[in-house]
Amino acid sequence: MDAHLSPEEPRSHSDQIRESPTESASSRETWPTADAIMAKKMMENGKAENDCPAQSVIRRVSIADKISLRDIARERVDIISEKMHHLPDEVLEELKSGLRIILEGNGGSQQREEFLMLQKLLQSRSDLTAKTLIRAHRVQLEILVSINTGIQAFLHPSISLSQTSLIEIFVYKKCRNIACQNQLPADDCTCDVCINRNGFCNLCMCVICSKFDFEVNTCRWIGCDLCSHWTHTDCAIRDGLICMGPSVKSGAGLSEMVFRCKACNRTSELLGWVKDVFHNCAPAWEREALMRELDFVSRIFHGSNDPRGIKLFLKCEDLREKMKSGLESLAACRAILMFFQELEVDGSKSMENGEGGRMIAPQEACNRIAEVVQEAIRKMEMVADEKMRMFKKARMAFDACDRELEDKAREVKELKLERQKKELQVEELEKFVRLKQAEADMFQLKANEAKREAERLQRIALAKSDKSEEEYASSYLKQRLNEAEAEKQLLFQRIKLQESSRASQSSGGGDPSQMLMYSKIQDLIYNAPPKSNGQPNERHPLRTNP
Repeated sequence: MDAHLSPEEPRSHSDQIRESPTESASSRETWPTADAIMAKKMMENGKAENDCPAQSVIRRVSIADKISLRDIARERVDIISEKMHHLPDEVLEELKSGLRIILEGNGGSQQREEFLMLQKLLQSRSDLTAKTLIRAHRVQLEILVSINTGIQAFLHPSISLSQTSLIEIFVYKKCRNIACQNQLPADDCTCDVCINRNGFCNLCMCVICSKFDFEVNTCRWIGCDLCSHWTHTDCAIRDGLICMGPSVKSGAGLSEMVFRCKACNRTSELLGWVKDVFHNCAPAWEREALMRELDFVSRIFHGSNDPRGIKLFLKCEDLREKMKSGLESLAACRAILMFFQELEVDGSKSMENGEGGRMIAPQEACNRIAEVVQEAIRKMEMVADEKMRMFKKARMAFDACDRELEDKAREVKELKLERQKKELQVEELEKFVRLKQAEADMFQLKANEAKREAERLQRIALAKSDKSEEEYASSYLKQRLNEAEAEKQLLFQRIKLQESSRASQSSGGGDPSQMLMYSKIQDLIYNAPPKSNGQPNERHPLRTNP
C-alpha cells in the first residue's frame, strides 16, 4: 500500500455526479493509446507467464447467489465479495459486460437513468474506505471504480491495474486517467482547484470540466504560462476565459487576446502560444488535423479587436475555405507559417515606428529595461520550475517503476519457489504412489501364494480325512467281527454243553423248558452273519449290513 493512501481515510464524494465519457462535450473517448496499454501490459507479463491455465468449469448458480449491479453499489463490500468468490467467471464477466453496455450509453435515457441510479447509490455510502475496499473482490472493485468514474476502460480485459491502484483511484488519491496514473494532487500543487476538487489532476485534466483526453500537440488544449494547468479551448470559450485584455508583453494601453486561467486567475497571451504550436507541430499534421486546428484558432480569435488577432482570424478563415476548395495541406501549412513570420516582422516595425518620433525619458527607459529583465527572469524561473517539476515527476515515475520491478521480481521469485515446492511435492507423491503400488503388488503376490497353499492344504486334509474314515471303518468292522466270532464260539460252547446235558437227560426223560431253550440257541446260531459279508452300512460307517 502506497504511503499516500491512508487506510483510515473515508472516501469523500464529489458534489456533482460524474458524466459518462460518451456524453462529454469536451472530452473524447477516454481510452489510452496503444503505447500506454503496452506499458501497462508489460508490468503484468511476469505474473502472467507463471500462471497455470485454469480448467473451464460450468456451474449452475442459484437465484439466491445471483447479484446485480445495484447489489454491488448498495450492499456491504465483504458480503458481495464473499458471494463473488463463489460465482463462476462467466457470471462475473456478464456483470462487467452489462455495466459496459450502460456506460456506452447506446440504450438511450433508460441506461443513463440506470447509471445515475448506480452513482447515487454509490455516493450515498460512507463505508467505502481504503480499509474496507482491501477486502473487495477484484471484479467488484473494477465495477465500483467504473461506476464512480464513469469510465468503462477499467472493465476492459486488456487493462489490468493492481488492487492498490484501483483503490487509490476510487478514493481520489491517484489520477483516474489510465495513461497518467499520477498521485494526487499532481506535483504537490496547493491551488484551490487541486486541493478542493476530488480526483482532479492538473497534468491531464481540464480545469473547468475535469475531463481528460489523449490529444497532444494541438490547440484543443490551452496551458497556463504560470501555473501549468490545462483547459479545453471549448470550455475556455464557453466560460468567457478567452477575451481581450492588457498585453502581457507590450506596454500599457495596448490590448490583445488573452487566456485567463481559472486556477491562478492570471493571464497568458495567445498569439505567441498559437504560433509556437504551429511552428512545432503543423508540419506533422494531416489534412483533417490541420483544418481542425485552423478552426480552433479561428474560434479563439473570433472576438479579437487588435490588428494582429483580426489578421490571424481572417487568415485562418481564408485557408479553411481554400482547403475546402482543394488546397493541399502542405501549401496551407507553409502559408500559415509564413503568415506568423510576417506578423512578427510587422510587430517589430510598428514598435519602431511608434517610438521613433519621440525621445524616451531615462527613467522610462530604465523602467522598460527593468520590465524586460523582470520578464526574462520570470520566464527563466518558470522554465526552471517547470524543469524541476518534470525532473521530480520523472524521478517519481522512475522510483515507482523500480519499486514495481522489484515487486514483480519478488513475486516471480516467490512463484518460482512455490513452483519448485509443488514439483517436489508432486515427485514425493509419485514416489509414494509407486511405493504403495509395489507394496500392493507384493501383497497380491503373497495373497495368491497363500491361496494356492490353502487349496493344497485343503486337498491334503480332504485326502487324509477320507483315508482316516476308511481306516476307522475297517478297524471297527474287524472289531465287530472279532466280537461276533467270540460270541459265536461262546454259543457253540453253550450248545455243546446243552447237547451234553440233553444227552444225559434223554436217558432220564426230557424237560420241555430245556427243549425250548435249546431250539432258540440253534436259531441264533443259524441267523448269525457270515464273516465274508462284513461291509459298512451306507448310512453310517460303523453299522454293518444285516
